[in-house]
Amino acid sequence: MKKEKKISKIGIMGGTFDPIHYGHLVAAEGARHHFDLEVVVFVPAARPPHKGARAITDPAHRLNMTVLATGSNPDFEVSDVEIKRMGTSYTIETVSYFHQAWPDSDICFITGADAVLEILTWHRVRELLDLCSFIAATRPGYRLENLAETLKGLPPGYIDRISVMEVPALAISSTDIRDRVRRGMPIKYLLPEEVENYIYEKGLYRK
Repeated sequence: MKKEKKISKIGIMGGTFDPIHYGHLVAAEGARHHFDLEVVVFVPAARPPHKGARAITDPAHRLNMTVLATGSNPDFEVSDVEIKRMGTSYTIETVSYFHQAWPDSDICFITGADAVLEILTWHRVRELLDLCSFIAATRPGYRLENLAETLKGLPPGYIDRISVMEVPALAISSTDIRDRVRRGMPIKYLLPEEVENYIYEKGLYRK
């Protein structure tokens, strides 16, 4: 990420991005606009702790796809900090990295509401919420009762640091895209053309 000027409010979009798709991009742009973020940094994970045993595509491919998908938006940047660090990608370590690099900036971590449902299991979650606020992206019509019930386990001051934002394009999922490629079905218009071409050129998700 560039350090050319002081940035007062940064969005961090963490995720596996396997592959990145329009849902991720619409969520990031919506958060940038709604929460007055000056830049959104996409951070592909090396190995997310909550993905279980599923095989994850090589980090280099996921990083390349993220760069291709975000290149046309001057307010988007990509960081390879988690991939360089390798091992399990804990959000607290990534947020701490950006907090140390830009100590005067407010940091907002953008993720899906499904991920926030697991927030009480996150590594050093209270320390994390001291360092950043959260933007939970949801599909329209998402039942927020489950999210509210989960957040009851946090003290009020921490609950106030989690905002919810509806994103229509979140009906698109990386899981569905991988499955469509395996079955020989089209993925056009679900993700940027550059990413679609990269998937086919590299033979990703066929097995």
